[in-house]
Amino acid sequence: MGLPLEGQKILQPKQVEENLKGIVYKKEKTYDVRWHENGFALAYNSGKIVSYDRTNYYMFELGYTKDHRERRINRNLSFGLFNSSRSFAFGKINSLINIRAGVGKKSYKSEKAKRRGIAVGYNVQAGPSLAVLKPYYLELIYVLDAGASEVELRSEKYSEENAEKFLSDDVYGSSGFFRGLNEVSFTPGLQARAGLLFSMGAFDKYAKALEVGVAGDLFIKKIDILAESENIKNKPYFIKFYMKLEFGVRSN
Repeated sequence: MGLPLEGQKILQPKQVEENLKGIVYKKEKTYDVRWHENGFALAYNSGKIVSYDRTNYYMFELGYTKDHRERRINRNLSFGLFNSSRSFAFGKINSLINIRAGVGKKSYKSEKAKRRGIAVGYNVQAGPSLAVLKPYYLELIYVLDAGASEVELRSEKYSEENAEKFLSDDVYGSSGFFRGLNEVSFTPGLQARAGLLFSMGAFDKYAKALEVGVAGDLFIKKIDILAESENIKNKPYFIKFYMKLEFGVRSN
């Protein structure tokens, strides 16, 4: 007697879509702090998550840059009962504040970008840059009566008239960062950046990333930070290595 044959079911393994997008969120808003050998910067980024491996974004940044040749001095002097000298950067004539904006792209090259874990990729960004130069004021010592040892402190910025005294031992100390804010000047330019990106949970709700790379600013003329001499010349560009920490949130 023949036995009835039952229909056989063949189980196929579930196919994994190779182009799995894995998008849970569509927008990304982050803040970051960036350190480089000559200063630091704070930025706000607004991005659109295009796919699991790419995010396009806009960036606005405010930073501070010093010349790598600056050297600080504190002469530990006192004038009167409560006025003690501040440290100052010898030869500095301007402080440089950076305002930057740009468009960028994050691209992940690690499969971890689709899931939880550390996704590895790169970040490139470019746009306009504005150098804001604020005069650097010093407290200079003027002798009024040598016989009576009578002196006076005068807060002055660098000029051709006081250049010799500004670069001499007649400096008491710095006048403070906020002195001269109403005398700023502006120089436009361009900026660009490229870095290696390490993102923790590339598409979790909360964005967390570390980035290391190189950045540069190029201006239409040289940026005068230090008083020039035979050995010191100012330049219109800055190139530096940086490290950046980024934190934020993703949403729909």
